[in-house]
Amino acid sequence: MLFNYIKIALRNLWKHKTYALVNVVGMSVAFASCLLLFLTAWTQLSFDDFHVNRDQLYMVYDQSGPTEKSGTMPTPLAPALRNDLMPELAHVTRIVEGGGLIQYRNQEFEKRVQFVDPDFFEMFSFPMLKGNPATALNSLSNVVISKNAARSIFGSADPIGKTLLLQQNEAWKPFVVSGVLADFPENSSIKFDILARFEAYPDYQANKNSWDNQFHSVYVQLDKKITETAFEQRLRPFVTKHYAKAIQSRKRDGGQRDENGDLISLRLLPLRDLHFDTEIGGANDSPVKRSYPILLLVVAGFIVLIACINFINLSTARSMTRSREVGMRKVLGALKQQLVFQFWGEALILCLIALVLGSLLAMMLLDQFNGIFRNRTTLSSLFAPGLMLAMGAVFLLITFVAGGYPALFVSRLNTTQILKGKVSLGKTGTVRNTLLIVQFAIATFLIGCTMIAWQQVTFLRNMPLGYNESQVISIPVGGHYNGRQVLNLLRDKLVQQPKVLSITGAYKNFGRGRDGSSVTSIVGFDHKNRTVRSHWQPVDYDYLKTLDIKLIAGRDFSRQYATDTITSVVINETMAKQLGEKNPVGTLLNVNDGEPPMQVIGVVKDYHHESLKKTIQPNTLLISHDWPIGYVLVKVAPDNIPATMEVLKKTWEEIAPKSEFQGSFLDENTNRQYQSEERMSKMFISAAGIAILLSCMGLFAIAVMVMAQRTKEIGVRKVLGASVASIVALLSKDFLKLVLVAIVIATPVAWWLMAQWLEEYAFKISIEWWIFALAGLLAVLIAFATVSFQSIKTALMNPVSSLRSE
Repeated sequence: MLFNYIKIALRNLWKHKTYALVNVVGMSVAFASCLLLFLTAWTQLSFDDFHVNRDQLYMVYDQSGPTEKSGTMPTPLAPALRNDLMPELAHVTRIVEGGGLIQYRNQEFEKRVQFVDPDFFEMFSFPMLKGNPATALNSLSNVVISKNAARSIFGSADPIGKTLLLQQNEAWKPFVVSGVLADFPENSSIKFDILARFEAYPDYQANKNSWDNQFHSVYVQLDKKITETAFEQRLRPFVTKHYAKAIQSRKRDGGQRDENGDLISLRLLPLRDLHFDTEIGGANDSPVKRSYPILLLVVAGFIVLIACINFINLSTARSMTRSREVGMRKVLGALKQQLVFQFWGEALILCLIALVLGSLLAMMLLDQFNGIFRNRTTLSSLFAPGLMLAMGAVFLLITFVAGGYPALFVSRLNTTQILKGKVSLGKTGTVRNTLLIVQFAIATFLIGCTMIAWQQVTFLRNMPLGYNESQVISIPVGGHYNGRQVLNLLRDKLVQQPKVLSITGAYKNFGRGRDGSSVTSIVGFDHKNRTVRSHWQPVDYDYLKTLDIKLIAGRDFSRQYATDTITSVVINETMAKQLGEKNPVGTLLNVNDGEPPMQVIGVVKDYHHESLKKTIQPNTLLISHDWPIGYVLVKVAPDNIPATMEVLKKTWEEIAPKSEFQGSFLDENTNRQYQSEERMSKMFISAAGIAILLSCMGLFAIAVMVMAQRTKEIGVRKVLGASVASIVALLSKDFLKLVLVAIVIATPVAWWLMAQWLEEYAFKISIEWWIFALAGLLAVLIAFATVSFQSIKTALMNPVSSLRSE
């Protein structure tokens, strides 16, 4: 019996090739898109799932008032937590990244070095392949390395007991390898090549008792018997005890209190939320908003829904051509459940074929997909038991939705009416129209969202930033060389190059360069009995000249003034307003206790030194040999830039052969800040394209079937003198009405959602009415082009042939 059903199903599909092809192609594209989007979302949503203690792990952060948050902590915090809050606190570790230049047998390697406490191995599930996790970091001169780092440094040799050198403050310090860890998964927020004791961090001794300098992360593991809320309550008296000085300063400055009435509080961020916290989690692996993977799942659902709607509409419409078959089966004794099984079986076979083809298509497009959306998705994730079970359940649901309704509709047809040829669509026409409205509402929604997202990205890219971003090349120095020495050598080498207009250096980059690094340094100090906070940007001479930053008061740094490298600073307008001085030039700032005050020698016009998602913050420029130069900035002439870039590359390879030349223009760097927006735009564009394609396929197939049923009517109208244009308008208007209804439904939803999305930007576009008018017009034109093709073909038919065929 089952074999007979399958044979009949395959025979019917072969007989109606057009119907089968539309459904298979549509479902294949939907399955491929859904698979790629689902895998990407799964990668994001499963971040840090592999840690056994995940539900008890938290990152500590401090909150000042209702909004100010920071994930960097002072060095004494972890020991104080360990002393004051045991046993509720099972484990605690500090984590800070420091340096990355490793030397072994006169070979140098760039590696990610993290300094941690021994509790790290008890808290996080990074399996140790060699060595003992309980004793691996007992000595301050021990390090634990990852399997991948061991392979690249030591080759096939056993690394245990080997000595390597780690560069610290331009000096080489020996460390002994005491353990090898398995490589961390891609979906890990904590990444490392080498782990060393926190006390071995170069700046540890200078800060071990300082509660004012915050530069590392702190993670805690709570005892299973205590909740997050209860532990945060235990932290309140702890903060009162250890942050008394900071609390007094905020009280003096009139700082706002949070919802609990605290000026300063310590909070817990669950590890499961770390990857999705773009404010506090930003110090770890590139964080994303939780809405991003959820949005991927929603878009995947939209695409599959549209394909299912096509399937339902086509199956229901085609069932009318099979009504006599159904009638004969009923007369011959076929039961209702047998008819349901037969038609649902055909849907299942089509979906299985589409699933296989869609999976193959996804495999073929995976590399291109990862390249476009900058993902690291792999098909190996599919073999996770939980994911396979979830996908199997989703597939069965899709086949039930796509094939279930048409099967039930066919099984309920009246046998007498079928055999008399009096079957009509009845309520099915209403269902079909509703489903078409849903299809085009989704398509219109995606078109509108695409246009707004693209407008916002274009706005961010084109907004004036207050400095020259198109002619300035940023070159990361890397860890192999002293940045100031490289800067001076480059100046000497390029002094005779007419295309090189100016050269300077800075501690941090603009945007995100090709090295992928992005740092922020904020310094707070008291000025006139209130706390002042400012971004701290160490630079070199000619910084304003190279970047074309406008000086509005005072002077720039000059080699003629010896104190400019010791006590002079240049501030921006926002910093000047924060100081509250009528004439800020000449103002003395007591930044560090026991050291000479810094003097403001100049004020520059505000420029965007951070992402446009944020408002301009106070910024202070200084020349200090205590801070390294991390980037060399070169201003070049606008003509023949490729040749100038080649000269720069050649010169760089001469003076810094161990450091890869990674020069990039500042406009490239600033554009990289908006990768998530670009990904969102590309995702919407792709999804809108697929949604429109599938909708048009379904609309075209439905139009063919509906017009085939109206062949006689069209013939009569032509005999009575109707023109081709009037017939095309008649046949198309019913479909266009549905599209207009879809536009009315989709427009307010898209407007509200994108308005919420734009709220996270300090600088954003205004949503204009014409965006949705254009989106609706595009949907109407696409629908009309789809329907009118078949309408014109039908209208041009010879009425004699039409009437004879009936």
